[in-house]
Amino acid sequence: MIQGVRSTMNPSPSRPAPEPLPRAQRQAQVVSALQAVLPVQALLWNNEETTPFECDGLTAYRTRPLVVALPETIAQVQAVLRACHALDVPVVARGAGTGLSGGAMPHRMGVTLSLAKFNKIISIDPLSRTAVVQGGVRNLAISEAAAIHGLYYAPDPSSQIACTIGGNVAENAGGVHCLKYGLTLHNIVKIKGFTMAGEEIEFGSDALDTPGFDLLSVVIGSEGMLAVTLEVTVKLVPKPQLARVILASFDDVRKAGAAVAGIIAAGIIPAGLEMMDKPMTAAVEDYVHAGYDLNAEAILLCESDGTPEEVAEEIERMSKVLLEFGASALAVSRDEAERLKFWSGRKNAFPASGRISPDYMCMDSTIPRKRLADILLAIQAMEKKYQLRCCNVFHAGDGNLHPLILFDANQADQLHRAELFGADILETSVAMGGTITGEHGVGVEKLNSMCVQFSALENEQMFGLKRAFDPKGLLNPGKVIPTPQRCAEYGRRLVRGAANC
Repeated sequence: MIQGVRSTMNPSPSRPAPEPLPRAQRQAQVVSALQAVLPVQALLWNNEETTPFECDGLTAYRTRPLVVALPETIAQVQAVLRACHALDVPVVARGAGTGLSGGAMPHRMGVTLSLAKFNKIISIDPLSRTAVVQGGVRNLAISEAAAIHGLYYAPDPSSQIACTIGGNVAENAGGVHCLKYGLTLHNIVKIKGFTMAGEEIEFGSDALDTPGFDLLSVVIGSEGMLAVTLEVTVKLVPKPQLARVILASFDDVRKAGAAVAGIIAAGIIPAGLEMMDKPMTAAVEDYVHAGYDLNAEAILLCESDGTPEEVAEEIERMSKVLLEFGASALAVSRDEAERLKFWSGRKNAFPASGRISPDYMCMDSTIPRKRLADILLAIQAMEKKYQLRCCNVFHAGDGNLHPLILFDANQADQLHRAELFGADILETSVAMGGTITGEHGVGVEKLNSMCVQFSALENEQMFGLKRAFDPKGLLNPGKVIPTPQRCAEYGRRLVRGAANC
């Protein structure tokens, strides 16, 4: 049995848990312990100071943390973790707070550990094409620093101007160029950090192989449940000599979905392959004026990069496939300015949606590419069912969906209907052979949907892995993996809901 994994068949006897302290007393206890290891400016606990930390990008759910710690040194991070571990206080690590699944939502009786001050690029090695950065470094800052060497960091989530590499590691973030260059997982060499107990831990290796078990892919995408990330060695790739993008319009979503599958079937791996439906196209065009066809039912953005000769050949091949599958219009970027203009709409899909709705809930699931049109049509039917609008943008090349459900939290029952709408999308994705998440993580948003995709045994195996790293269950607790009790209650709710239909 793996050390730290507790058997559920023969649980060891344990003493009754002590009665929890009231919040005010617990807060005083934690503040006192952390004042001994942190400077005064690095500790927040008053309501007005902790309110900015009460949610991440999923603003529908909020909790005020007991305490916020803002350490400035590695030693201080270790000391905070050791103090919280000794007091059995939950810890939620937080980067920039741009996550969209509630992964950084605080624990009411816990410490939010902000790593915002760990924003240094330690080194860039153009020969090995790697950079060593602290967890609080912004995604885009890596590429900006590496540009002098003709290199950049390929994963580019839409929030790259603000999101941090530590958060990217937690969620295994992707972006519009992940089809060709991979997700965070494929672009990381090594991670250093601490366990909940404050023990140093390292995943991966600078060498081509890792001694012992290779746990790099275990920690990437673990949503801050296994370790606190402090230092990351990332891969850098040469900046392409040229990049051009095709803007393709379709008068039918099925034609657009088939064209995506057709491009991949032709053996072409574009640098980017994105899809937007008509409502999303209208929203972003009104915002950034990217030159999109407002009459199209769906548009595709298909990018090629490489040498001028490679790009010219690939653009020609992709254009041929797009026309064969029924594209009603094609426009190819003539220069870098126009390429960025075409991409500006896709990159601003979220803020554009915020202009047309008081609130939105951005979902994140993955389906087989051949089902892209099927899920779009299903979502259109759900709009009528739940009486809410939805704009859709897809990482079409790898089948990763980002439906944005529009609602107004000030209107009675709209948040509840948005939650039901989102759950329906996730469950439909699973039924179509997909998964409930692609790159945003589970957090608190998709806990119930985990009950749909995974069995009780599979969930218990995931809990077992967590216990191997965090036996007390203090690191980002209550997220990602649903308990058997939660799944049982969710099942009863589904039965009751079906009976009421």
